[in-house]
Amino acid sequence: MSESTGAGLDGVPGEDFFDKYGLAFVMVASYFGSGSVFIASSAGVQYGYALLWAVVGAVVLGFIAQYISARLGIFGKPLMTFIHDRVGAPIATTLALVLSVGCIAWGLALTAAVGEGISVLLGGAIQWQPIAVACGLLAVVVGILGYDFVEKVMITLMFGLLIAYVVVAVGSGPSISGVAGGFVPGIPDIGALTLVASILGTTALWPNFFLESILVREKGWTDESAIPTMRLDLGVGYAIGGIVTIAIVVATAAVLRPAGITEIATFITPGRALADVLGDWALVLFLVGAIVAAFNSIVPIMWTPAYIIPQATGRDVDSDDRLFRIVYVVGIGISALSPLVAAFFGLGVVDMIVLFPALNGVIGLPITAVCLVWAANNTGLLGEHTNGPALNAVGAVLVVLSVVLGVSSAQSVIGAITGGGL
Repeated sequence: MSESTGAGLDGVPGEDFFDKYGLAFVMVASYFGSGSVFIASSAGVQYGYALLWAVVGAVVLGFIAQYISARLGIFGKPLMTFIHDRVGAPIATTLALVLSVGCIAWGLALTAAVGEGISVLLGGAIQWQPIAVACGLLAVVVGILGYDFVEKVMITLMFGLLIAYVVVAVGSGPSISGVAGGFVPGIPDIGALTLVASILGTTALWPNFFLESILVREKGWTDESAIPTMRLDLGVGYAIGGIVTIAIVVATAAVLRPAGITEIATFITPGRALADVLGDWALVLFLVGAIVAAFNSIVPIMWTPAYIIPQATGRDVDSDDRLFRIVYVVGIGISALSPLVAAFFGLGVVDMIVLFPALNGVIGLPITAVCLVWAANNTGLLGEHTNGPALNAVGAVLVVLSVVLGVSSAQSVIGAITGGGL
């Protein structure tokens, strides 16, 4: 590796940057999808700047959960490998398959979101269904090109998201005092609790708990010396994810709420409404950002089954293995069938964007949170590197939050999916 300062002559990060950092951008790209755009927009139009503090809290919780997962991979082994070793292949495989169904549901929502976003940009010249299928095919190509390539794509697209949404937020002319006040914790009304929980739930994404513990090996992070680099990587990645979320809340609060818009029908609605006030440039930037966010999420989320299903059977794989690629391609192939799933269940695109991630919150997040805290406190696995009191306190918050959200919303989420939508 050549010596450099980490950037090329044109200002683009050099190879040493990618060698040392970048994993957190894959994790943040995973959680920041169409659901995050929808939730952040809803927070802005319903409560103005009042829930910005919840974004900061969610970023901190997500950062610490990923930190726990990274320590698990550095000092122990991947989370699903730990589960296999403790409960055996049959139970671990069943668990991996259940979780993988959730990933496929997420993939269905994301391909539909990309299809809908591009269809709107094209003025409806092409319906969302064929675009969703094409999106799946593109995700197959990107996902099998290997971790190093995907990491560079995710970094580039996350910086693109940052620029797009910050430009829209600044152009919206927000109240500086209002934004500052939004970082002071407070609950405007009981209904705001649901959005606070949604912001937390979409940021602490359960597939990332598996992926972080696996992909630290791709970065060569295998001992104590890697901790500072890993921590800085997570800090920068989650800071950018948080800034993007804040920018969406600020833009919608500054423009849509004063215009009398108090409900978001779809993640595309804010872009159309912003165009009425700021001009078509805001619509284009907002929609491009939403499309990029949705596509960004597909690859890492669908990598999760490709890793955890083989690991659950006792086999270790990396992104170059044939089995990994087969599972990934099959998962993406099913995810590209979102038009058929929408027609079968009578769901619209917004139904899938909201309900399928919610299904993961009901099932995947509680299971994974419990397993992560269990593994992080196993002395046989981590020895002296088990969680301390502070990390366990955060882990307890994550477990309680996920279980409460799962129990309280399971019936309504499953009922809405099987009953034809919201």
